[in-house]
Amino acid sequence: MDKLASMNVFTKVAKAGSFAAAAKELNISRAMATKHVMQLENSLGIRLLNRTTRQLSLTEVGNVYFERCLQILDDIEENELAVTHMQTEPRGTLKVASPPFFGTYHLAPAISEYLRQYPDVNVELLLQGGTVDVIEAGLDLAIHLGQLAESSLIARKLATSRQVVCGAPDYFVGHGVPKTPNDLKVHNCLFNWSWPQKDHWQFRDPEGKKIIIRVGGNLQANVSGALRLAAINGLGLVMLPTYMAGHDLRKGRLKAVMTEYEPATLDINAVYPHRKNLSAKVRTFVDFLYDRFQPRPYWDDWMDAHNPQSDVTEEHLYGED
Repeated sequence: MDKLASMNVFTKVAKAGSFAAAAKELNISRAMATKHVMQLENSLGIRLLNRTTRQLSLTEVGNVYFERCLQILDDIEENELAVTHMQTEPRGTLKVASPPFFGTYHLAPAISEYLRQYPDVNVELLLQGGTVDVIEAGLDLAIHLGQLAESSLIARKLATSRQVVCGAPDYFVGHGVPKTPNDLKVHNCLFNWSWPQKDHWQFRDPEGKKIIIRVGGNLQANVSGALRLAAINGLGLVMLPTYMAGHDLRKGRLKAVMTEYEPATLDINAVYPHRKNLSAKVRTFVDFLYDRFQPRPYWDDWMDAHNPQSDVTEEHLYGED
């Protein structure tokens, strides 16, 4: 029996968690699917799957073998695509995942331009919060914001997003302007309870010293987009990444304060499965995004529009379009 065919059957069974589901996908009998996996186990002298009456699961060594099988099968597929010129000519369906706000306001416009350059590519865009399992979801790549967890995925840094504390001009008229992080204790601060820091905002002072301030306010949310709108409407102060707040800062709907006290930056990465030969559609798309966001992302243009320190003074509170 062809070992590569058996490896393919094994990976399908492992992904589906079922011999029957894998057999249906491959258009073979359940018995044949079982035979393929048993032959692999016999040839290796190891058990790849734990079998119960209710479910299948990978053994520890089976999980390692599964990852290697995926790598081998991907390499074979990539080599076959190269023969048909798909490695040099981007074509086919590109499946991409992104956090909702970044995907809507930054990735979608980029995709439109990319597709004009590569009309033989189709894009399926998944907007989803939280961490996405690229392999399990069958994605070509995903956009990841913030710190990366250890994994076998390849990551390419596309850009960095600053974070700023900001509020609407009307809010500062009624409540004053905080000058230091300690001043935030008397302000209505809106925070994202799904973020690791939640109501503990962290800064670095001009000398590089770490400062942590516990903030409080009358609105919490699990998505920062809602807090952004509340801040624009004058409810309070919010800490936002500039990829989210940059346009509002440039237009004057929001004003950044305490910019000499810097929160941590957010790295924006493209992550994709490790492949020896990266497909042309993934390679060109990642290159396209990198060129679009470098050397400094456009969402930080607000820093050039006014005083780079973005101090909020009375003359800045009025007359913005």
